[in-house]
Parts: sequence; structure tokens; C-alpha cells
Amino acid sequence: MAPLLSVRGLQTYFFTDDLVVKSVDRVDLTLDEGEILGVVGESGCGKSVTSLSIMGLVPNPPGKVVGGEIQFEGRDLLKLSAKEMRAIRGNQIAMIFQEPMTSLNPVFRIGEQMCETIQLHMGLKKKEAKERAIQLLKQVGLPRAEQVVDEYPHQLSGGMRQRVMIAMAMACNPKLLIADEPTTALDVTIQAQILDLMKRISKESGTAIMLITHDLGVVAEMCHRVVVMYAGKVVEEADVHTLFSDPKHPYTQGLLRSMPTLHERKDRLDSIKGNVPIPAEMPKGCKFAPRCEHASEICLGEEPVLQQVGGAKPHQVRCWLFAEERPSHLANPEARSE
Repeated sequence: MAPLLSVRGLQTYFFTDDLVVKSVDRVDLTLDEGEILGVVGESGCGKSVTSLSIMGLVPNPPGKVVGGEIQFEGRDLLKLSAKEMRAIRGNQIAMIFQEPMTSLNPVFRIGEQMCETIQLHMGLKKKEAKERAIQLLKQVGLPRAEQVVDEYPHQLSGGMRQRVMIAMAMACNPKLLIADEPTTALDVTIQAQILDLMKRISKESGTAIMLITHDLGVVAEMCHRVVVMYAGKVVEEADVHTLFSDPKHPYTQGLLRSMPTLHERKDRLDSIKGNVPIPAEMPKGCKFAPRCEHASEICLGEEPVLQQVGGAKPHQVRCWLFAEERPSHLANPEARSE
């Protein structure tokens, strides 16, 4: 069966007067119906730009999708007209943005904003649309939904606004929901409630979710499969159990080491030395090489490809340590360059 979403060789660049920033550089990923895919990495690695590219929301200028394809149910979204894309966006593909206060219009009531989407895509009359909005607010666990529908965003808490955003995203029963850091700035109790809500929605409706986050704890709780991004590229992809039990890429290993655990007491958490490279000043070769304790000459000069490693389970990694043909000094993955 073909995947619901298939992204192949996606390239999204931002252009200024004197340089080109390769924010997303030949990214591949797939997502099946009902699956929850985690996309993780530090800030600036290209996660959000990948999601905006799928939604057709990259601001142009200065940004532009310059290559690749985005197949959704067999249709290349990059070849659709603006009108055709508007019919899909918010209907078959919906998105929850990072900060609900900036995503909701402060001068319109909650019900007005929800009804606009419902009427546009479902063809309901105003009264029916409002009833649908109240029903959705109840489904996402908002108390006094009949009153909330007539309130303004500033009258709601952060957790309530995020529930409104989820209700709006689910208004037309989308097949794909893209959630970009959906629990940012929420306290841990509300975070847990929002994540449980999203898992329930996916299970009950069969909606596939692309969850963009930097929180590996959220990934462990929510996802079936994980894509790790660094400097605009996918550096590792595996099912969630494999990634946590047997991470291959040094960057993924560093991310996991930086997480606190219940079984080990530390004075200081581990960190990955250095910083994510500036997009306009990407290093040659492997983009992680300047921060990698395993880096050698070939890493600094040539970029590795994403390739299958391990056993029967799909597990891909972009690293010279696991290249089929590699120099002898890379034969031992534990070897560290001086």
C-alpha cells in the first residue's frame, strides 16, 4: 500500500540579495495512514520549514521550494494550483502551529474563526457550523463549550487556546494533521492532556500525525516512527523502539545522552559541544562533523548518504561510520579522531 504522504528530495531555500540559505536540503520522509511520525532536532534544523513546505505556506519571497516532490494520496502538492491547494489545506491536511495566541485572530470570537473553516470546506450553514464548532470544542475536552464559542482568544488560557487550535484542525476530519511543537509554553499537566487528546484523536479517527518537536520524551510517548533532522537534512530514521534502544548517528546519541533518566543520578546533563551551523555558512562534508567526536578527514570533506543499517527493521542513518565502503580508520565506530 502506498503511503499517505511521501516527501522525496525536498529542497526549500531562502534567498537574499547576496546569498542562498538551504533551509531544507533533499529531505525524504513517508507517513502512513493512522501513523504518528516524530520529526526531531534542535532549533534551526529545518523541521518547521519542512512542515510549511508540505502545507504550501513557505513565504515567497524570500522562500521557495526549488526541488523535490510532495505526494499526498498520489497527487504532487507542488504541482497544484493555489486554488487546488486551498481546497486541501485545512480540509484533508490540517496544521497546529507552535503558539496558539499568534495563530488565532485576537479580534474575532472563537466561534467565528472555527465556523469560517467549517463553512468553507463542509458547506454548512451558519447555525449548523456553530453547532459543529461547539461539538468539536466538547470533543477536545473544553468545559462550557457553549460559552467559549462566543469568547475571544485573550479570554482563554494557553491550554484552552491550544485545544481550540486542535478542534479547528480536526473540524473537517483531516487525513493528515501536522503538529508543530503543540505543547510549547504549556505546563506539564496540560502538555500531558494535549498529547493524550492527540493520541485519542488519531486512534479514533485514523488521522495520521506528523509531530514536530525537540522533546524526545514526547516522541517516546507518542510516536511510532522517528525522523531525526540536522542542518536541513535527515540524519537518522527508525521506529521509536529501535531509535531509543540502538541509536546509530552520533547526533542522535548526543540528543539521547542529554536527556535526564530515572535510573541515573548526574550532577550535570551531557551536552553536544558546539552549535548548529548557521544555514548561510554550512560546512563541507558531513554537517555534523565540526561537533562530532568521531569525525575524520573524510567526514570533513565528503557528505555521507542516507543508507540502511542493522537488521530486517527499516533503520537509516547518514554517517560515514556505517558506510558500506569506508576507510579502514572508520572501521571501528568507537574510534575517535584526535
